[in-house]
Amino acid sequence: MHSERYETGLAMLRRVDGKGGEAVVESLKDIAPDFARYLIEFPFGDIYARPGLDLKSREIAVVAALTALGNASPQLKVHIAAALHVGCTQEEILEVIMQMAVYAGFPAALNGLFAAKEVFAEHAE
Repeated sequence: MHSERYETGLAMLRRVDGKGGEAVVESLKDIAPDFARYLIEFPFGDIYARPGLDLKSREIAVVAALTALGNASPQLKVHIAAALHVGCTQEEILEVIMQMAVYAGFPAALNGLFAAKEVFAEHAE
């Protein structure tokens, strides 16, 4: 039995990525099942579910933040795909990533652009 936060988070994750997070939960089941629950409850059950921003705005912010970090390519790819799923265009995503060159440097922006290139190619198939 899962908490209301978990169920809210799972529903929100389905809206964001169209899949529902089962892959993440499953991949952590044998090593850190509590962490998988936290990943569903806190970001998606508590933060994404807040009314202050729409999902497109939230994904733009996440793509910017993960690009700026410069060391989160797998997560960035997931959120670029999610951004596309919630209505961002490829052009909007590229602009967000390029803007990060100003704040996080050219290497971070380049890495972000290469991640976007991979995701766009996967979604074109």
